[in-house]
Amino acid sequence: MGLLLTDDEKMLQESAEGFFADKAPVSQLRTLRDDRDATGYSKELWAEMAEMGFTGVLIPEDHGGFDMGFMAAGLVAEQMGRNLSASPFLSTSVLAATALKHAGDERAAKLLPELVSGKVTMALAVDEGGKHNPDGIEMTASPSGNGFKLNGKKSMVVDGHAADQIIVAAQTENGLTLFVVPADVKGLDTERTIMVDSRNAARMNFDNVEVTGEQVLGEVDKGAEILNAVLNAGRAVLAAEMLGASSQVFEATNEYLKERKQFGKIIGEFQALQHRLAHLYCELELARTAVLSALTALDNNPKSAGPFVSMAKAKLGTVAKLAALEAVQLHGGMGMTDELDIGLYLKRIRVAQELLGDADFHMAQITK
Repeated sequence: MGLLLTDDEKMLQESAEGFFADKAPVSQLRTLRDDRDATGYSKELWAEMAEMGFTGVLIPEDHGGFDMGFMAAGLVAEQMGRNLSASPFLSTSVLAATALKHAGDERAAKLLPELVSGKVTMALAVDEGGKHNPDGIEMTASPSGNGFKLNGKKSMVVDGHAADQIIVAAQTENGLTLFVVPADVKGLDTERTIMVDSRNAARMNFDNVEVTGEQVLGEVDKGAEILNAVLNAGRAVLAAEMLGASSQVFEATNEYLKERKQFGKIIGEFQALQHRLAHLYCELELARTAVLSALTALDNNPKSAGPFVSMAKAKLGTVAKLAALEAVQLHGGMGMTDELDIGLYLKRIRVAQELLGDADFHMAQITK
């Protein structure tokens, strides 16, 4: 399994690095937070991301995308993690795009170009409780006329309050089925929740929401395979985002230790602190390997990529947390203040740890 970037991937990495550092730095997240922005992300930024082609990295060329693969999506997400850039990239360009690609039906063919252009955003509604549990879906889709009626509740729907369309997982007679539902459909009540990292995750209540057979994504009762592919895509890309965030706090902490003086010495000269940074560096390199392995597996052999993806999500869940906590401690009292960006990274990492399964969930997946 090759873990080296191609020339095209290197160019994309450099492009994303410059773009997010310039257009969506941490200061933009602070502004969105302090202004209590109704959307939770900059629509202007999203339009510019579409112009740059980031929204279409996973979408086939015959649907207007660039089909660069999951490695490319991970490289974009890593730079977003470095800058805490808020956008519907995960929900729309990764989760929804993967679902539509695997469905391969007329609805998908219509929606994919709109995802590339940035004109339509989508969200995935799977979880129903406080923890990620895709095997515990209780929402029902009961036959009604020529379609179905959806009943049940969903939680942690990332960017769901601002999405145009919702991909919903529900139980049908003989299995799981995915549906594409307009966000303004009658009977759907959406409550915006703002998480500790200032990002959005909606709660949704479906009360006899009527859908037609044409709104089925893929086939009735056969949505589990598509959903598994979608979740693995999101987990790997989310791990890449955490890698970017943890790498940034490591570098910031390393620079701080080179400048801060205590007891008449640069504190980075103290061997105990050097050991802590060295340990964290080694853990980050192992984590990077896990992420690259997961993204490569998704590109080369997605059906057997599950263990690689779970390893990456579990590893980053622990390493990113370590990086953030070490950064707070090594910055001393300042690390606890809102003045420094360190706390914002810690909050984002803690939320990303839980999204789509925490370390315990994924370690259990590996041992199955």
